[in-house]
Amino acid sequence: MIIQTENLTKIYGRGETAVTALHHLNLSVDAGEFVAIMGPSGCGKSTLLHLIGGLDRATEGRVWLDGHELSKLDDTRLTEMRRRKIGFVFQFFNLIPVLTAIENAALPLILDGVKQAEARATAIEWLKRVGLAGQLTQRPDQLSGGQQQRVAIARALVTEPALIMADEPTGNLDSRAADEIVGLLRHVSAEWRRAVLMVTHDPRIAAYADRIVFLKDGTIIDETRLTGDGTGEAERVRVKVATL
Repeated sequence: MIIQTENLTKIYGRGETAVTALHHLNLSVDAGEFVAIMGPSGCGKSTLLHLIGGLDRATEGRVWLDGHELSKLDDTRLTEMRRRKIGFVFQFFNLIPVLTAIENAALPLILDGVKQAEARATAIEWLKRVGLAGQLTQRPDQLSGGQQQRVAIARALVTEPALIMADEPTGNLDSRAADEIVGLLRHVSAEWRRAVLMVTHDPRIAAYADRIVFLKDGTIIDETRLTGDGTGEAERVRVKVATL
């Protein structure tokens, strides 16, 4: 089990202005499992990612990441866990414009103290694995949106993390590029055995996952297991979302 949460609760503010973003939420994700998180705006999706990713601390409850309880870690150790155990993929790629694909992908390793030559070699290996062997020295403005997201996925994988967290990873892409990226994330989970936790609003994209967790008002209201191949499931997911 890569992720486990126990009675996870997050309250913002105090007194009459307090807002409960998550309420006693329990979730587990296994190695190699691809889980999509869906729900209406304000249901707690982003808060859940922030707490699991160690970007924020819970008001109540606990989070385990690859066997480590995050609430017991100080800020330094939490930063190390986040850097080494989690790869982040964002909607808007978050690449550094002046760096090449190799340099962007190698950056997490360099920040972690890995020698530049070794970091570059690892980055090149992962860029090739995600289909960018011909774009190694190109900058983000020389790449399509789908290619930029592939660089971001390679960057997320260079540290050999246990978990990939993807926040609307296809939200800035056209439908063809979106299918390619979510197919790559499925490959990350099925073939490279990384747990993938993805937030998306798109039922068609969610249908690639092994399991969809539906949130509403900070709680899990339903879970659906899928075939995970992205076919024949999107309409069922769309209908489910419409009832939230």
